[in-house]
Amino acid sequence: MTRPSLPRALGARRAIRAAVLLAGCVLTPHSAAAHGIAGNRFFPATIATDDPAVADELSLPTLARFKTADDPAAIETDISSEYSKRITSRLGVSFADTWTELATAGQPSHSGFQNLETTVKYQLLTNAPHEAIVSLGVSIEWGRTGAGGVGADAVSAITPTLYFGKGAGDLPEALSWARPFAITGVIGLQTPTRAHQTLVTPDPITGAPVATVQSTTRVLQTGLALEYSLAYLSAHVRDLGFPALINQITPLVEVSLSSPLANGHGAGTTGTISPGLIWSGRHFQVGAEAMIPANRASGRAVGGVVQLHFFLDDLFPRSIGKPIL
Repeated sequence: MTRPSLPRALGARRAIRAAVLLAGCVLTPHSAAAHGIAGNRFFPATIATDDPAVADELSLPTLARFKTADDPAAIETDISSEYSKRITSRLGVSFADTWTELATAGQPSHSGFQNLETTVKYQLLTNAPHEAIVSLGVSIEWGRTGAGGVGADAVSAITPTLYFGKGAGDLPEALSWARPFAITGVIGLQTPTRAHQTLVTPDPITGAPVATVQSTTRVLQTGLALEYSLAYLSAHVRDLGFPALINQITPLVEVSLSSPLANGHGAGTTGTISPGLIWSGRHFQVGAEAMIPANRASGRAVGGVVQLHFFLDDLFPRSIGKPIL
């Protein structure tokens, strides 16, 4: 996701990032709509996969730590942020970036930013009776905005994506126990803008940068999240008498996979299986998940991720939490 560069270039990149975030924060919009809601269903902002709603939100920070599948394996620490801004009640844009540190025993550590990512998303369908949301989006990973030493590609990539969410609240009475279940998911095709790129990786012995030319890879990105909302259970099925703090929890399992479709260089599908919990309040939510490698090629040990996520449309409904138009 990222690599080393000259101080002047790094300064310019940081200035661009700051300008983008500042521009989004100072915009003063005109109307609002509830985020992540279809009928009685509230879809929390998931961590490993993107939820289907368009909203004014801020994830800051998301902290992840895990062991890579490299040989020798490295301990990777990621600190991420994402800012999402509605242009209209259905159309939104988001900006995401990650700072990464790779620490390998007996070798110099490497750190830097991953490539800046921009996503435009349109909420195509919201069906209240069937608790369904469908959105379409396009993400762009901007090549050379990150540091190659931590995996950032030199080539930009475009990813058209389908997002969906479906609650089980329309199940018959005989299956009322299952109504708190919901599923969300994403399907995207990541396509590099160039057929080849130059990779700069550290020499395993000296740590000196080594450049190689490699064909780029098209990747199918898929993700699913299976959720069980205790808030939905207490409000729309049966109140079991849990404290309010417990009723705001959503247990879930997320699966995130990347599958090379062309020029995979011998690589297969990689990904994570992430069971965890999300606690959702009115203005923010807190989530924590384990990161279990889907296979040997995905990693060598269980990692973890935690996230603090703010609902700007509820925090600032009359200012920065409103759509621009």
